[in-house]
Amino acid sequence: MATNSPFAAWQAQAQAHTEATLARLLPAPAATPAQLHEAMRYAALDGGKRLRPLLTQAAAALGNADAAALDYALAAVECIHVYSLVHDDMPEMDNDSLRRGKPTCHVAYDQATALLVGDALQTLAFDLLARPTALPPARQLRMVHTLATASGSLGMAGGQAIDLQNVGKAMTQAQLEHMHGLKTGALIRAAVALGALACADIGDSQLAQLDTYAAKLGLAFQVIDDVLDCEADTATLGKTAGKDAQADKPTYVQLLGLAAARAYAETLVAEAIAALAAFDARADYLRALAEFVTARKH
Repeated sequence: MATNSPFAAWQAQAQAHTEATLARLLPAPAATPAQLHEAMRYAALDGGKRLRPLLTQAAAALGNADAAALDYALAAVECIHVYSLVHDDMPEMDNDSLRRGKPTCHVAYDQATALLVGDALQTLAFDLLARPTALPPARQLRMVHTLATASGSLGMAGGQAIDLQNVGKAMTQAQLEHMHGLKTGALIRAAVALGALACADIGDSQLAQLDTYAAKLGLAFQVIDDVLDCEADTATLGKTAGKDAQADKPTYVQLLGLAAARAYAETLVAEAIAALAAFDARADYLRALAEFVTARKH
């Protein structure tokens, strides 16, 4: 994607808005308990692709979004994502020392602090979604339910549990896709849905089309993650390269081979973009984000 393209300009603006919104909505670092709040900001700020809040903002461009609801939504989905990374990096799970190009939270602080950072970010997400906005209460409640379902045992946490249970085991493609549809895909689907739900003028038929887009995109994102884990180096990734192979985790590359895995990701992206056929040019940022997923280097 050209660095001077309209999408690149929008992406930079949306990432900057995400950073500023998180900085504003996270607890102040000096507030008691200061170390916990400092560690929350350490984990959440200054890093990452911000794909999920970008998707939330891109989906909101399809309608007339309530500005406060949109800010709370993009911050909430990123809080859930960051909490999952903090916990995933701990010794009890993936045991990694590098995230977003800097020491992981439990390395920079300690394991107890990292555990509490994840807990606090998770609860902050729902605090944000419950704050007053101009949206109808039923629609706001639907946003809370969407993120809660995507985050729990029937979503992201459930996918992580399946992942841990299958280290060193062979999985079929259907089993792998079910796992990643929960572990990675559920939160990506929620990010898109939250952006659309922040617009009172986006209805259920449009939400269903957007969910098809997001489900395909979520799988494509994970396939490319597996490819990059094999192809890219640690400095480029900002996290430890080759970690899945070292841990003997089932991956799309292991199952399909490198070239076939990349080709499958490209097919999924094409299917995601096709799901947006009924939308006009306001969906172009969603289309560009789908292409960004396969073009990314980290």
